[in-house]
Amino acid sequence: MTTELTIDTGTNELLCVIRDRVAVITLNRPEARNSLSDTLTPALRTMIRTCGESPDVGALLITGAGEAFCAGGNVKGMGAHRDPKKLEMSFDDKVADLQDRQRRLTGALVAVRKPTIAALPGAAAGAGLAIAMACDIRIAAQSAFVTTGYARVALSGDYGIAWLLTRLVGTSRARELMFTGERVDAARAEAIGLVNRVVADDKLQAEAFALAKSLAEGPRLALRYMKDNLDEALQFDFETARDHEAERLIRLTTTADHKEAVQAFIEKRKAVFMGK
Repeated sequence: MTTELTIDTGTNELLCVIRDRVAVITLNRPEARNSLSDTLTPALRTMIRTCGESPDVGALLITGAGEAFCAGGNVKGMGAHRDPKKLEMSFDDKVADLQDRQRRLTGALVAVRKPTIAALPGAAAGAGLAIAMACDIRIAAQSAFVTTGYARVALSGDYGIAWLLTRLVGTSRARELMFTGERVDAARAEAIGLVNRVVADDKLQAEAFALAKSLAEGPRLALRYMKDNLDEALQFDFETARDHEAERLIRLTTTADHKEAVQAFIEKRKAVFMGK
């Protein structure tokens, strides 16, 4: 039986429901292609932290309402409509403010120790692309596209986009995509490793949720340790990473989930994991 719990995000610009242990977080500004705002962004930060810590959530699925994932920052707000309070801030205060906002968005998303999936119904641009790349897996609709976008507004990038992009597509392609800001369609994004898979537009949400649900039903501790291992693969030398893998695996051999998985294999049935 499917259970669904609606979470109050504090704003209609962000929706969140927990269904079958999947937190479905929907950016809900379709009229603005789900671009970030002073209302949506703080709510998104809160939901990432809340769902990331909740024992009732096994996986996070982030998507956008309408025909876009997230068009990034509010370009109009970069001009005459800038927040007067921020205009009065010193250079150092502006840097510290952005660093803090980044830590609590893409930083927090990367730090989540549960599987995270981005479902792209359409455009993912600038900071919106960074949010998608901060997830573990990206599934795109056939009509979706991505773009770094920063060169078009004479900015260099934020929210960790260069770090994330380089690790997904390599140094040469990352430079090309950052410098040109070109629009990359879903098929090419899949070919260069920017998204994991492309599906028909009308099947995106169903297929993304099915994957999230299967991961949410998986062995929670093992998935957490897998993320630790995969993160360390980018940070440590082979010997150190390999030794840490061994330590985590031995820890998991003592868990109830491991014993359940072995028994389910013997009995030829689906394992039921409890996260213990």
